[in-house]
Amino acid sequence: MFDVIVVGAGPAGAVAATVLARRGVRVLMLDRARFPRRKLCGDTLNPGALAMLRRLGMTEGFEAGALKLDGMIVTGEHGVRVRSAYGPGLHALSIVRHVLDTALIGVATAAGARFEEGVLVRGTIVDETPVPRVRGIVMAGRDGGDVRVPAPFVIAADGRRSALAVPLGLTHQPKRPRRWAIGGYFAGVQGLEPYGEMHVRRGRYIGVAPIPGALANVCLVVPEPRNMDDPGALLEDAVSRDPTLRDRFAGAALIDRPAVLGPLAVDARDAGMDGLLLAGDAAGFIDPMTGDGLRFAVRGGELAAQAVLSTMEGTVARPHVALRQQREREFASKWRFNRTLRRLVAAPFTVEAAGAIAFAAPALLRRTIQFAGDVGVVSRDGAGAGEREGPPGGPRPGGRTR
Repeated sequence: MFDVIVVGAGPAGAVAATVLARRGVRVLMLDRARFPRRKLCGDTLNPGALAMLRRLGMTEGFEAGALKLDGMIVTGEHGVRVRSAYGPGLHALSIVRHVLDTALIGVATAAGARFEEGVLVRGTIVDETPVPRVRGIVMAGRDGGDVRVPAPFVIAADGRRSALAVPLGLTHQPKRPRRWAIGGYFAGVQGLEPYGEMHVRRGRYIGVAPIPGALANVCLVVPEPRNMDDPGALLEDAVSRDPTLRDRFAGAALIDRPAVLGPLAVDARDAGMDGLLLAGDAAGFIDPMTGDGLRFAVRGGELAAQAVLSTMEGTVARPHVALRQQREREFASKWRFNRTLRRLVAAPFTVEAAGAIAFAAPALLRRTIQFAGDVGVVSRDGAGAGEREGPPGGPRPGGRTR
């Protein structure tokens, strides 16, 4: 009998399993994939996410082999280019996602969590009386039949199309924005620096980041892409036509078939229900433009684990309610910030207006870059334990956000 079943072994699931197992909780962590796996990701831990993983003691298996990134370079319309360092002693890490996943799973299993990969979880066990409550999961057995695995608590960290959250109506894909991401690795890109790059254009953007092995992670985000049978051609065409990137990619080559993900946005109406908590992308998918998805995953997994522990200790009666309130306190300003950026990129006029403002007042864009990297969180408490500052010129967190 397990106390908690964690479905999904990405960063959110691995962090949740680690926090729980270290407190003596009996944890079963499941994932449908077999590791190492390939996953579309920006391959970057921003300073806030890195600080959290260090505080949790979860970086030893990957930090030495990662690349340090000192800040961000953002370009826009009309020749706008702003380069901003995170600040003295602060940096992000560039690390290929399958390396990060494997390292974090290793920490979770070393803490005592049981991990089983290649397991298809079909749904939840729901007790409808007196109120609906999740009491375990249903997974596919080796003979093709269903196997019911009971547990007092389940944490869904199985991604934006969660097999647990979606059927229960806890998450949905909004009609807008609807965008797709196409990501791949290039060799031979010129002019790479220890900086992440974001190139914002009308209706789309291109992220570029150096990764270990003298490669570049390149991700194109666009609305309703065509010719998805050949995503490599779409990615190569985007960089070859971009005035800022074409010369740097003239001699570059894709080293494999790009991954495609979309539509991207996923909204959550709650942080779970009785017996079930959501974490990572299963709790709402963040557009990758700001590069802080892994920070949401790490902290979200930790918050879900803390809600379970508080319930076990008798200080919280309904953990999903406590989790929702804590997520809103910590993430509200970032959610609003990300929505604002998504709307900006979707409208050609606002892209041009923002470019003009950034050209005239680059300090504002530098502050925005630092907020996106959670520099204020790290510099304030050194551990990324909470987010209470709003974006430059933006509102303070509070109230319903999703």
